[in-house]
Amino acid sequence: MLTWNISSCAWTTIGYYTESFFAERDIRYIAINDGVDSDKGDNDFTPFRNLFNDFYARDTSRKIRAILTAKANAGEHMGKQPYGYLRNKDNPKQWVVDEEAAEVVKKIFALCVDGKGPMQIARMLQKEKILTIKSYYAKCAGKPLPDNPYLWDANSVSKILARFEYCGHTVNFKTYSKSNKLKKRYENTPENRRIFRNTHEAIIDEKLFERVQELRASKRRPAKQAERQGLFSNLIFCADCGSKLHFCTASSLTPSQDSYRCSRYKSNTGSCTAHYIREETLKRIVLKRIFDVTAMFIDDITSFRDMVYEQRFEKMEKDMKRRKKALEQARKRITELDRIFKRIYEDDVNGTISHERFLKLSAEYEAEQKELTEFVYAEQNAVHIFEQDKADFDNFAAVIRKYVGVKELTPTIVNEFVKKIIVHAPDKSSGHRRQKVQIVWNFIGEVNLPNDSQVIERQRKGRTA
Repeated sequence: MLTWNISSCAWTTIGYYTESFFAERDIRYIAINDGVDSDKGDNDFTPFRNLFNDFYARDTSRKIRAILTAKANAGEHMGKQPYGYLRNKDNPKQWVVDEEAAEVVKKIFALCVDGKGPMQIARMLQKEKILTIKSYYAKCAGKPLPDNPYLWDANSVSKILARFEYCGHTVNFKTYSKSNKLKKRYENTPENRRIFRNTHEAIIDEKLFERVQELRASKRRPAKQAERQGLFSNLIFCADCGSKLHFCTASSLTPSQDSYRCSRYKSNTGSCTAHYIREETLKRIVLKRIFDVTAMFIDDITSFRDMVYEQRFEKMEKDMKRRKKALEQARKRITELDRIFKRIYEDDVNGTISHERFLKLSAEYEAEQKELTEFVYAEQNAVHIFEQDKADFDNFAAVIRKYVGVKELTPTIVNEFVKKIIVHAPDKSSGHRRQKVQIVWNFIGEVNLPNDSQVIERQRKGRTA
């Protein structure tokens, strides 16, 4: 006979084992804490103990979850601080910057803006002999370093690049569990998360973080045929179908022959035309536009600001005034509905109106209030984005000042200046190859500069752009 000595067990499933599984296999069940021994036949109350223990576990889980939820709703940090921060010794609830690790975080974000992917960044960190997160914590704790202490992996880099906490904000309710019986946690949707802003010192500027997320959403990969990577990869889009233009290169080609082509144009079998443009041509266009923007900014910043506001915001101002007015009316109506709810409830209690009438009216008012609440949320976001966009001019001004006199493009310069490039199909009807290229700048959007037709032109018989 096999004897099991069990002092602690999972009460939610033990009923099956004690009453069926163990009995069928002549297994002796002993629970010391509960005074149960199956050989003595004193386990008649075990099912009831299981039931009460299950209730107790659920109740304890509910209470713990309520406490944690209250802390999370109050903006407290939940869980361990991310790499780059330390717990404040005087107040463990606060995070302070770990300067040594924070420099690595900044380096990772800078490399991403420079066009490097997580795997490339991991290899660069390894080459520079920068300790991995685990190794760094071991060093700080005075423990032995693990094997390969510099072996960064792409997943660790990706997680760092995705942490909004580096902007100085607390993000709670990022995950959830479906039951106290399940250990697996699931990702929460963005709308179900709560963000508490400016709760600790930022390591990464929020605009830089947003730019990195845009770049990460369009992952870059080196071309299969060669080690070269397009300077404008994932920034160029087709004006007709909206698809990206793929970088085309080969080991047999020189850099001057590298080009971009619409991804829906595949040997004439796709649904779009080639929208072909050489990278060298695009470099000259972008560099010239950056020079023109910088020159106009330096020459007269006030006129440049006025031009940007006029082109981008003048038409939207009227729409924003209308939206703000509608928002105010919606908020007033929501407040009014609260008063109406209270009044009809009192009428229902006093018998002034029938209960059926109360239910009908309350359902109608609740539906209206829900619709108004959703409207206010959407419109408020639109107004907030508009106001934020107007304030973004200063961020673009900072980029211009940073790169005054630039003579050569780098991935970092391109990613800081350019949000999107739109390439139109070439027009050869006049005997010349004419092609329009639009540039959408970061922070300020598309701006039509004086004396800039956005059209490049080459002789049809000559070398095409």
